Amino acid sequence: MTGSVFIERLAARRGPVSYTAPAPSPDGLRLAWISDADGRPRAWLADLDPSGMKEPDRPLSDLADVTALAWSPDGVWIALQVAPYGGERTQVHLIDPGTGEVRDLAPHAAAATLGAWAPTGRVVGLTVFPEGSGDGQACLVDVRDGTSTVLAAGPAARVCAVSGDGRRAVVRLGRRGARHLELVDLRTGRRTELIPGGEALVADARFGVTGRQLFVHTDAGRERPALLAVTLRGTSGVSTVFPIAERDDRDLDMVALDPAGARAALVWNVDGRSETELLDLRSGHVEAVPAAPGEVVTGLAFTRTGDGVLVGSEGPTVPPRLSHLVLDHPAEPTPLLAAEPPEAELVAPTLHTFRAEDGLVLSGWLFRPRGALGPLPTLLWLHGGPEAQERPVHQPLFQALCAAGVAVFAPNVRGSGGYGRSFAAADDLGRRFVAITDVRAAVTFLVQAALGDPARVGVAGRSYGGYLTLAALARFPELFAVGVDVCGISDFATFYAETEPWIATAATTKYGDPTTDAELLRALSPIHQADRIAAPLLVVHGAYDTNVPIVEAEQIVAALRERGASPGFLLFDDEGHEVHGVDNRALFVREVVAWVHGHLSDPVEQTA
Repeated sequence: MTGSVFIERLAARRGPVSYTAPAPSPDGLRLAWISDADGRPRAWLADLDPSGMKEPDRPLSDLADVTALAWSPDGVWIALQVAPYGGERTQVHLIDPGTGEVRDLAPHAAAATLGAWAPTGRVVGLTVFPEGSGDGQACLVDVRDGTSTVLAAGPAARVCAVSGDGRRAVVRLGRRGARHLELVDLRTGRRTELIPGGEALVADARFGVTGRQLFVHTDAGRERPALLAVTLRGTSGVSTVFPIAERDDRDLDMVALDPAGARAALVWNVDGRSETELLDLRSGHVEAVPAAPGEVVTGLAFTRTGDGVLVGSEGPTVPPRLSHLVLDHPAEPTPLLAAEPPEAELVAPTLHTFRAEDGLVLSGWLFRPRGALGPLPTLLWLHGGPEAQERPVHQPLFQALCAAGVAVFAPNVRGSGGYGRSFAAADDLGRRFVAITDVRAAVTFLVQAALGDPARVGVAGRSYGGYLTLAALARFPELFAVGVDVCGISDFATFYAETEPWIATAATTKYGDPTTDAELLRALSPIHQADRIAAPLLVVHGAYDTNVPIVEAEQIVAALRERGASPGFLLFDDEGHEVHGVDNRALFVREVVAWVHGHLSDPVEQTA
C-alpha cells in the first residue's frame, strides 16, 4: 500500500478502532470499556463473554471524551471521568448502567477528577478544583445524597483508597516529582505520613481484603517504583513497611489485586516493553504470565473469580485491544475486542541506545520504511511529559510517515519516565539546558550511524515535546530542515500566567517558579530566540487547550510572521490538549505527513 493510500485510509476513518480500560462489573457478568468506535472516546458496555465479545450498537451514554471509568463495588453505578473536547476541565459523572441516568458529581467545580470507590459503593473519591485555585480538594462524596467530606487539599490531591470498614483512607498529595501519601483517620481527621523518607514520582495505594494491610505502589525512598506491603496499627498508625515486589533494573508500571486478596498481577516496564507476572501475596511465589498481544500493557483487571485477567494492550502493529487471559494455564490470551489491521502495512521499530553529549546513555525507537537502505529523511519525534516515556505503542503518524518514505526516531531524552527517579529528575530546573542538547545528540547518533540523511532531518513533538522542538529549532537551526510543534510551550511566563492554576502549581518543581526563577524560565523560553528558527515550522493546537493555552501557539506564529516567515498553523476548534476525534486525528496525520514529507523531500534553507 502506498503512503498516499495509507494516509487517505486514515482520513476516511477506516483505521482500526481503539479499545482500552477494561472494567468488569462486580458480578462478573458485564464489561465496560472505552472506545472511539463512533468517532470520539465513549464508555461502552456489554455482557462479558470470555470467548469473545459481541459489541453493542450504541455506547453507554452520549458523554464523549471519556478518559477513565470505574464500577461502584455494588454494581449500581459506573463513574466516568470526562475531558470535554480533550481539555483539562474534566468532569466526573455517575451513570446508572440499567436506566442510563446520569449525574454530574461536581457541576460547579472548575474541574473534577475521579478517585477510588469505597468498598460499600456508597462513597466515591473525587478531587474538586475550585475556580482560580492551585490546590485540589480530595473529597469523599456520598452518592446517595451528594454530600461530601474534604480529606485533604493540595497539589495533585487524590483519594487513592478507602478501607472496607470505612474508617481509613489514603490520599496522595504533592507537586510533580514530589508526591507523598497520607493515611487519614476518617473519624478523627488525623493524617499520618504513610511512607516517610522520600518524595515520589509514583504514589498509589489500595487496601488488602482485611483492611489491616495496605499495598503501596511507589518509588518513595528508592530509585525504581516497587510494591510495598504496609501493616497498619490501630486506626491510623503504621507498624511495618517492607517491599514485596522490587527490581533494580525496571519500573513497576501497574498493579492489580484479585478479589480474594491472594494474588497480584504486576506489569513491569522493561525499556518500554511490558512484562507481566503473577505474585502470590502469601507465599511470595512469582510466575510469568503469557504476553498479551502487542508490546505494551495499558490496562489490567482481574475477573470476579480471580482465575483470569482482562488486559488492555497495544503495539506498533497492534491497535489498542482487549483480551482475556486465563491464569494457571499456558493458553494464549483470547481476543475480546480487537481491530486487526493488515500487518504487512505496518512497521515494527528497533530500540537503539546512544550517548548524550555528557556521556549519559539514552535510547530511542527507530521506525524505518520497509526495505529502505542507507541514510533516510528522518523525523525526530519528542514525547510529552517530560515524565512520560516513548514506548512501542500504536502510532498511526509514525506508520504514515514510514509509508511516505520518512523514517521516525523517537528518543527518550533525560527527564523521561521508565528509567528511575534520577533519570526523570535529570532535566529539572536549570538542568533543562542539558536536556535540550540531548536532541542534538540524537541527530548526531542518526548521522554517524548512517541512519539519517544530515540534510533531511526534522524535529517534532507534542506538549513538552512541542516545547523541546521549539527549543531545538532555535538553538540548533543548522540541524533541521523542518519542524512541527504540537501544543508546545513557547514562553514559560505566559504559560504560567494562562494555564490552569492547579497545573501551574504542580509544575514548579519541574520547570521552576515563575517568580523566583523568572530569569531561568526566560532563558529557557524559545520565544526569545524565535529569530533563530530557520526551518519551516507547522504549529498545531486545540482551541480548548487550557493546559498549554493557545497563546503559546499564537505568539510563536506571530513572531515568525513578523520577520517575514510563513509558518503553518493547524487549529482544531473542537479539541483541547488531546486530539480525541477520529476525524481530527486523521486530519492531523495527513497534514503533518504532507508538511514533513514535502520539506524533507526538497529541503529549503529558510521558510519557517
